[in-house]
Amino acid sequence: MQPNENSASPRTLTISAGRIVCPQTGIDEPGTIRVAGGRIASVSRSTSTDDEPVEPPDLSYPNGILLPGLIDLHAHPAKSGSVFGTDPDATMLARGTTTVMSQGDAGSNNIDNYLAATVQTSQTRVLLALNLSRIGESTAAGCFENLADADIDTCVAAAARHPGIVRMISVNVSHHACGDTDPREILRRGLIAAKKSGLPLLFGMRRPEDWPLEAQLRLLRPGDVVTYCFRREPHCIVDLKTGKLLPCVLEARDRGVRFDVGHGMASFSFEVAEAAIADAFPPDTISTDLQNRHEGQWPQHDLPLVMSKLAAAGMSEGDIFRAVTKTPASLLKLDEGCSLSVGSVADLVLLEREEEVSLTDARGESRTGLRFVPRSVIRAGQVVSQ
Repeated sequence: MQPNENSASPRTLTISAGRIVCPQTGIDEPGTIRVAGGRIASVSRSTSTDDEPVEPPDLSYPNGILLPGLIDLHAHPAKSGSVFGTDPDATMLARGTTTVMSQGDAGSNNIDNYLAATVQTSQTRVLLALNLSRIGESTAAGCFENLADADIDTCVAAAARHPGIVRMISVNVSHHACGDTDPREILRRGLIAAKKSGLPLLFGMRRPEDWPLEAQLRLLRPGDVVTYCFRREPHCIVDLKTGKLLPCVLEARDRGVRFDVGHGMASFSFEVAEAAIADAFPPDTISTDLQNRHEGQWPQHDLPLVMSKLAAAGMSEGDIFRAVTKTPASLLKLDEGCSLSVGSVADLVLLEREEEVSLTDARGESRTGLRFVPRSVIRAGQVVSQ
């Protein structure tokens, strides 16, 4: 079951690290965090002159980086009902992701079953980008192949029933998702559902030969999120001949549209990521699009691994840490478990940087870089792994 974030934990815990980093509060220095009752009770900086008694910490990582629990904005946590689903506690939580949002696994027809089978039985905090399609990702066929499944009214009603869980509306207009259905009509309906629900879209693009990318992005609103942003084909946000961002992409970001990685099985290219980052366009959020086809891969596909790939592509460490904590927390309107401030729910992850390894993108191209590895994970004050 999901832990009750307001209940008392039986254990007091102290964790020291060579770096405590919180993009929300601005702290970045050695220190110790004390956890009590499932919440952060104190944050002691090593440079502090307070005359407090010093006790040996329960967990000590002098070479580690202690962060708020990582937030994966786009993955497929589902214990049943989704063709892409993977158990979030088994494949995400122990790897540092304490909060994850499902990208369209459930629609209005199966949201109640999804909550019962996955959200309410997981220690991981699971949120949902509700699929505009009534059937969600419950079949191998595209979720919008039957236009009638793109039902505005039932989508809006389902979002209204579960405001604490549904944080976005998911609309993917890819060829696979739509089949012969007009993607323009799917996005039109998705925007209506999102507006009526007061929620942002999580949007998957269409290949430009079917529908110009400029025309797609022009329809999006401030706060909407474009995922698969570093894919090379069938759509690409970079002009690979010049290595520069497409003007329509820059215009969209200037308007407040946000861009998410969504690595997945086919949606991350080092060439695209390097060009975008060199052109001052790091992603707003880093996500895995983790699904059951990743199970058994080595190195294990997880959020720290995708963070490592972004670092190898030239993204700064500060931007990386913001993209897995502060920025997704803001987009999801989270006020718990996403900072290292006193009183916050104690969702924490301790990362270390391993020696240089070969990192591979979705196209099989490799770069060498240091790899972030999760050493300890704490969810609502409970030690999940160490």
